Amino acid sequence: MDNEQNGMEEELENVIVLNDENGEEVKFEFLDLIELDGEEYVVLLPANDSEDADEVVILKVEDTDSDEEESYVSVDNDETLNKVFNIFKEKFKDEFDFVDED
Repeated sequence: MDNEQNGMEEELENVIVLNDENGEEVKFEFLDLIELDGEEYVVLLPANDSEDADEVVILKVEDTDSDEEESYVSVDNDETLNKVFNIFKEKFKDEFDFVDED
């Protein structure tokens, strides 16, 4: 029973809950933290069963006044998004099947 509980805790540690623009909670699976040009970016996978389940979300990490909290903001620069995603793809090329949509 302890192993089952530990597995559940481990799974929960990998889940980030964010509020969308409507104030609704959305769960994401944390995949990676990537540093680029002195900034940190998180790569997240939507944890729900939507049509977006095969697309990752990349957000920039921003510090807050609290040591225990971070803020995540969207990245509007396509070049930065592509760089972060390419780093992610290289790191996880053996774990995920990436499909290039050109």
